[in-house]
Amino acid sequence: MQNLIVANWKMNPVSLEEAKNIFEQIKSGTEGANAEVVICPPFVYLAELKGLTLGAQDIFYEEKGAFTGEVSGEMLKNLGVEYVIIGHSERRKYFSETDEIINEKMKKALESGLKVIFCIGETSGERDAGKKNEVLERQIKKGLAGVENLENINVAYEPVWAIGTGNNCSVEETKESIDFIKKFLALSHVEGVDTRILYGGSVKSENSGEYIKDAKANGLLVGGASLNAEEFVKIIKSAE
Repeated sequence: MQNLIVANWKMNPVSLEEAKNIFEQIKSGTEGANAEVVICPPFVYLAELKGLTLGAQDIFYEEKGAFTGEVSGEMLKNLGVEYVIIGHSERRKYFSETDEIINEKMKKALESGLKVIFCIGETSGERDAGKKNEVLERQIKKGLAGVENLENINVAYEPVWAIGTGNNCSVEETKESIDFIKKFLALSHVEGVDTRILYGGSVKSENSGEYIKDAKANGLLVGGASLNAEEFVKIIKSAE
């Protein structure tokens, strides 16, 4: 099972020219890399980027219709997209996505033949209150309700307090969380015990290798650092 390294560009960069430039640098720098690399750019760039595996940053839970601004799984598949991020903390926070909405998106993505990067993670308040495992368990149970086969599911543990803050989660705490997630998945699902568990949250080349080697993550979900092609290539190579 190869490590999965995902670039989440979020709402960046501002021009297609810049997006192509970053993409091509990553592509040339990762030839022969012993890891699965996925680039998740904004929707408007998906049709223009070729040569690496593509992922979308979101999906809607209906196939078509009067849903202004939304994008369906079938549309993504027709663009050659293979992965989709679901449940990112920014979607939960800024767009009020509930566990139930995330579950609907999950089912539609799988029905459409897409592979899922399912984000879970606790806030600083939940962590300080000692409720981290409780939160992770709830997000997994509700997000994966009705999903029996986890073959196309990848879980990304992203503590909310670590995303974009520079305050990355320690290797020790990350390993504890990954172990908890793996055990819970094994208990709650007959299939998919070998589901890849990724870490995300202020990942950079200086710490990326530790999450793979010491925390036993099966990959990384990288935000800001993935917009720096040289830095992202270093992260990919550190995970080999």
